[in-house]
Amino acid sequence: MSDVVPGGVRCMWLRGGTSKGGYFLAEDLPADTATRDAFLLRVMGSPDPRQIDGMGGADPLTSKVAVVSRSERLGVDVDYLFLQVFVDKAIVTDAQNCGNILAGVGPFAIERGLVAAAGETTRVAIFMVNTGQVAVATVATPCGVVTYAGDARIDGVPGTAASIPLVFTDTAGSSCGALLPTGNAVDTIDGVACTLIDNGMPCIVIAAADVGATGYESREELDANDAVKARIEKVRLIAGPMMSLGDVADKSVPKMMLVAAPVNGGAVTVRSFIPKRAHASIGVLGAVSVATACLIPGTPAAAVAVVPEGLSKTLSVEHPSGETSCVLETGSDGAVVSAGVLRTARKLMDGTVFG
Repeated sequence: MSDVVPGGVRCMWLRGGTSKGGYFLAEDLPADTATRDAFLLRVMGSPDPRQIDGMGGADPLTSKVAVVSRSERLGVDVDYLFLQVFVDKAIVTDAQNCGNILAGVGPFAIERGLVAAAGETTRVAIFMVNTGQVAVATVATPCGVVTYAGDARIDGVPGTAASIPLVFTDTAGSSCGALLPTGNAVDTIDGVACTLIDNGMPCIVIAAADVGATGYESREELDANDAVKARIEKVRLIAGPMMSLGDVADKSVPKMMLVAAPVNGGAVTVRSFIPKRAHASIGVLGAVSVATACLIPGTPAAAVAVVPEGLSKTLSVEHPSGETSCVLETGSDGAVVSAGVLRTARKLMDGTVFG
């Protein structure tokens, strides 16, 4: 398909984790990238702060796209390209992964016939095109049909749904080339001690107190604090080239993570910026990167974190909507070898969307 058809494009809308967006088969979208992006901007109603003329929900968390295709890679079922459609700018970017939207990829692949259901649960190996890593999702398929109903609960989403465990391996340096792209556990940028880290998501981890925050503010309080936002954006712009990301002024990475001591029995409290607006919760891979930072001696995260013993560690990352639990498997040297999280998804709409 080389252009947008007048009758629209087949699309499924799903909530994945604490995000939602449009899921497309690659073959149903325009082959030309510029044409595809123009179409997706129209679909979401961008650029417009309200996205009133499209499907977007006036929030980065609800202006997301998954492009899925059958994979030709050995041991992999499907390829997944994540696209972030900016709300108030005419930008569509593939500069990052999204672990929340990833939660809907397995069910979507089964529903579209890319993967055959296999018993009560179906394993779907997903190649994340953005960063070249593989995640494995386990989808509930009783009687050979995807079910979204279940008893699993994740903070930031009302009600319950079927659990979708996600396991990540080899995510270190997914975008930056190394877990610690500068080789340092701590870099001082504009007088602020920072950990520049990428374990599936490029992040800058900072003690909230070092930039004039507490780490316990609401999303609304942080979005209204221009001084804090200006301070962390200055750090982000300097850190971008240090993380091999180049000029990040108009990029969605790196994410900014303000950490503080846990208050609800978790491992660490986080306030996340994605990257210029405060996050209602925290992204899956962002949580994995922060949890990993908690295990690196000398980092701002390690200084405030409560970390359990053992080679397998469950770290509860507290955020404004609750918590996200990350299960990290470490080697005898303390290095993280795999990470897993529990997500859910729900199908919202299946039909035709118009650009």
